[in-house]
Amino acid sequence: MDQKLERIATAEAPAAMGPYSQAIRAGDFVFCAGQVGLDPASGKIVDGVEAQTERALRNLEAVLRAAGGDLSRVVKTTVFLADMSDFQAMNSVYARLFGEHRPGRSTVAAAGLPAAARVEVEAIAYLPRA
Repeated sequence: MDQKLERIATAEAPAAMGPYSQAIRAGDFVFCAGQVGLDPASGKIVDGVEAQTERALRNLEAVLRAAGGDLSRVVKTTVFLADMSDFQAMNSVYARLFGEHRPGRSTVAAAGLPAAARVEVEAIAYLPRA
């Protein structure tokens, strides 16, 4: 059965910086675009890898809330780091915010992240329709 794709958007996370959506629902899955540590209120990137990781995950959480979920529904993340030496700092914040929930994850080094960010996180969540 062909289901309609649904665009997810919220003002609680930074607006898309280009021709893409904050997230797209496809059936029971929500595919979230990457989020950086951009404060949606100020439009500025926060300082430091830990703060950027927390802000990026809070931004993802806001997008997931707009879709009817939260971080506990995430099944896969991809973390992009401008410098792999930031892995431990990112990982400690990531572990704290996900708690006992452990989605699949890939972490890769990536140069030139948006807004000169040091970290970007994208996610796929399983959110069955009621």
